[in-house]
Amino acid sequence: MDKRNVRYNILTLIVYIIGIILLIQLFNLQIVHGEEYYEKSSSRLTRENTILAARGDILDRNGNTLAGTINQYSVEIYKSKIDTETLNNTLLKVANTLEANGDKYKDEFPVKTNPVEFTITDEKLKTWLKDNDLDENISPEEVLQKYKEKYEINNNNIEEIRKIIAIRYGIQTEGYSSMSSYTIAKNISTKSVATFEEQNLEFPGVAVSTSSVRKYLRGSLASHTIGYIGGINEEELKSHEGYSMNDYIGKAGIEYVFEPYLRGKNGKKQTDMSIDGTITGEYVTEEAIQGNDVVLTIDANLQAATETALKNNIEKIRTGGFNEQRNVSAGAAVVLDVKTGEVLALASYPDFEPELFVNGISTEKWNEYTQGEKSALVNRTMQSAYAPGSIFKMVSAIAGLETGAINRTETVYDTGIYPKGYNPRCWIYSREGHGHGALNVSGAIKNSCNYYFYEVITRMGIESLEKYATYFGLGQKTNIELPGEVSGTLAGKTLYDKLGETWYYGNSLSAVIGQAENNFTPLQMARYIAMLANGGKNVNVSIVKDIIDSNGTSFKKEEIEKYAKETLKQTDVNTEDLNIKKENLDVVLEGMKSVTTETGGTAYGVFRDFDIEVGGKTGSAEAGGNVNAWFAGFAPYDNPEIAIVVMVENGAHGSYTAEVTKEIVQEHFKLRKETKEDTTAKPYTEQENN
Repeated sequence: MDKRNVRYNILTLIVYIIGIILLIQLFNLQIVHGEEYYEKSSSRLTRENTILAARGDILDRNGNTLAGTINQYSVEIYKSKIDTETLNNTLLKVANTLEANGDKYKDEFPVKTNPVEFTITDEKLKTWLKDNDLDENISPEEVLQKYKEKYEINNNNIEEIRKIIAIRYGIQTEGYSSMSSYTIAKNISTKSVATFEEQNLEFPGVAVSTSSVRKYLRGSLASHTIGYIGGINEEELKSHEGYSMNDYIGKAGIEYVFEPYLRGKNGKKQTDMSIDGTITGEYVTEEAIQGNDVVLTIDANLQAATETALKNNIEKIRTGGFNEQRNVSAGAAVVLDVKTGEVLALASYPDFEPELFVNGISTEKWNEYTQGEKSALVNRTMQSAYAPGSIFKMVSAIAGLETGAINRTETVYDTGIYPKGYNPRCWIYSREGHGHGALNVSGAIKNSCNYYFYEVITRMGIESLEKYATYFGLGQKTNIELPGEVSGTLAGKTLYDKLGETWYYGNSLSAVIGQAENNFTPLQMARYIAMLANGGKNVNVSIVKDIIDSNGTSFKKEEIEKYAKETLKQTDVNTEDLNIKKENLDVVLEGMKSVTTETGGTAYGVFRDFDIEVGGKTGSAEAGGNVNAWFAGFAPYDNPEIAIVVMVENGAHGSYTAEVTKEIVQEHFKLRKETKEDTTAKPYTEQENN
């Protein structure tokens, strides 16, 4: 026989044998054991659930957790093949269990008992009745009866009927299936968890889930920096791939900007359950990965001290603690490392509680936070710009010295009324009827002499002032890694050319003392003070120190910076290094030192006999009928470490806000707190008097 025929016959035989085996196995499955396997498949369900990943922590520079996560338990129900009566009885048991342990379940049904009445009125009630096909004249008792019949509730206890309706109504509104649950209650107690898990057979279709929930561990501390999270909305869902309507997302601050880093990677869990909803087994098929930790540059203790000092100062001004009462309720304070530009504290008042936004803020609290111009959600350190007043005079002095318009020893004699332009007055003339007399540049800064700086701008012109103010970053964003930063405006011909307007000499007289269109953020002013204190070198402001993944590995700084700039659509400002002469900087800094250490200095009363020498400058700036109070300074004088700027809206006198700076310095250098207070100094307003 041909070998090829033999091989063919063997192959054919093998195919037949395999076919016969398959037929026998099929017969065994479908005929012999068919009923048994059908019974098993019909009595078992398998679903795959998402394990939500924990959000990454937000830490301060020392590793203290500011925003973390805690485990929260929720009770859910899946659709199962149980009859209506069993479902209703199960829901009643769930409600009673939760109430017994002090837990609340979702209840949006607008009828209550004892007495029976609607919980919503007027237009809301009309809309609800219409949406649910109910007569507009129906009574609350009739509504209860209709829903009792609709849900086939065989119970005569009105309180128990109401409990069942509440949960059934929620299920009807949001929906559920064998694969997708309805959440009955969130953040339930461990007692309730134990009952549901230990008595699982009594709660068909009911399951307990665990999720990580955002927790702001220091309350409102650094709230404007940290921001908050909330449920994702439809618009956000469209632009964020991989999110679902049940997800939370960063809405403000660091939570918003670094959302992709903070959000973890969800895992998967398989749950087996019988046809009546009883869970028979659970298996993790893919572990969840926690989000990355974002480490901030701020010091939590210094941040707390700064916020407290600012709040107390505002209250003191408001209640007449400085011998006059002012209508004040808002302010800001910034502390920078003068060498690195790192933000050590960033305080805006009023602040808010980020925790309140996690599960949806109440209308009452939202209205409180957003009332008018005093909105607590505005970060006044970098989202609002203010006229700087006299704390601008140091840049005016630097510009005059560097251009040769003035020198370090020359004096200008202040007669009180400047004899050019619109004849503006120095502030002292309005109070005492005379000028400061002869002053050099340091003396002009110490006494905040307007007359001196009128002469400076007359000699050098507005173009030079613009050049140096731009170099110090005024009228420009700092590119901090936070949303909503404004650039403010720098008064000068450049601005007027853009507006198509003419710049006059009189505008220059206002601009040189920090008025006119000059409006800068407290953060910009802090950067400017840091540059003065560090030898005139540029500093890059930053509030993010590091980002660390779940394995403890840091992301590259360049990657973080690139991401932040792209996300916030920031552009670099290329400014030529002006190489400011050390001797010119020194004479200006000496003037700032005399403000706090010499008799007659505008902040001497606050810093007299203080343990650390502080260079500073007070400022008072007109703003729409109000006078904002500023203090800008650095410490220690001989080897500067920190730059501080404080601003209180309508605070009147810069010397008032100097107290905030003093407390910040005490906390940073861990000094003993002083209790004595000097009340002998006369406060005054330094704004221009026409």
